[in-house]
Amino acid sequence: MGTPGMAGANAGRIEQRGHDMAGGLVALLDDIAAMAKLAAASLDDVAGAAGKAGAKAAGVVIDDTAVTPTYVVGLSPARELPIIWKIARGSLRNKLLFLLPAALLLSALAPWAITPILMLGGAFLCFEAAEKIIGAITGHGHGQDAAAVADAAELEDRQVSGAIRTDLILSGEIMAIALGELGDQTLVNQAIALAIVGIAITAGVYGVVALIVKMDDIGLHLARKPGAGAQAFGRGLVAAMPRVLTALSLIGTAAMVWVGGGIIVHGMEAFGLAGLPHAIHAAAEGAAHAVGALPGVVSWIVTAIGSGIVGLIVGGIIAGALHLLPRKH
Repeated sequence: MGTPGMAGANAGRIEQRGHDMAGGLVALLDDIAAMAKLAAASLDDVAGAAGKAGAKAAGVVIDDTAVTPTYVVGLSPARELPIIWKIARGSLRNKLLFLLPAALLLSALAPWAITPILMLGGAFLCFEAAEKIIGAITGHGHGQDAAAVADAAELEDRQVSGAIRTDLILSGEIMAIALGELGDQTLVNQAIALAIVGIAITAGVYGVVALIVKMDDIGLHLARKPGAGAQAFGRGLVAAMPRVLTALSLIGTAAMVWVGGGIIVHGMEAFGLAGLPHAIHAAAEGAAHAVGALPGVVSWIVTAIGSGIVGLIVGGIIAGALHLLPRKH
């Protein structure tokens, strides 16, 4: 049997252990709270960075949205949504399996190469826009090639493959532009932000595209419903869709020129060739000051016009040079 003194000592030790455990638990909870705050701050950083990066890529997104509906022209209406789903899957695969790892490797091993790659992509966008403009003027657009394919399955496969190849370039531009806005983030945050941007943009673009290509079917459905108002709206929708698709094609071409030219202008500034970028900036500031009203909007419009002119010149030079090269028969 223990003495009363030993019992008191044991009780003291037990009480001390209880205090130690309580203190350890409090410290553990404090650590968990600190980690939770850090994770929340990190998530806020990622969300903010993803939003900023996605906004920067808006011009290419507009072009992607405008270009994709042209790939279902001439195909069966029943195949429109399945084709768009195939292209969307291919786009997501491009972004997450190929472009995201490549972007992270670039960021980790050769961040200096991001600007030159962006400028090359911008030049390609300018070239594509110039080709569209030349095709519209000469009447030798890409659409005639699709019309020459007789077999429906072959045409569908060809259109989907062409759309996914074009998407690879546009998605590459989107991911590169987004990566350019994530330089202050950790590699993990860059990966998460790029994945968010890729998934959100793909869902947004192809959701809008699906709505656009089925708009005439919606119009036909409304035109058959009882009620003069619904019928009139449905007929108007059907009548408007050819104009909407034409407008989208024009907007897409303009976006390619503006975005591509803007990327080249910003790249020139990064390489110390600041004469042209400063001239465009000065013209934008001067126009905004002269107009007075909505200076931000005026400055943006003048900057976009200046970038578009640069894009047209670069794209025209590339397209002209390629057209002068001897073709293999």
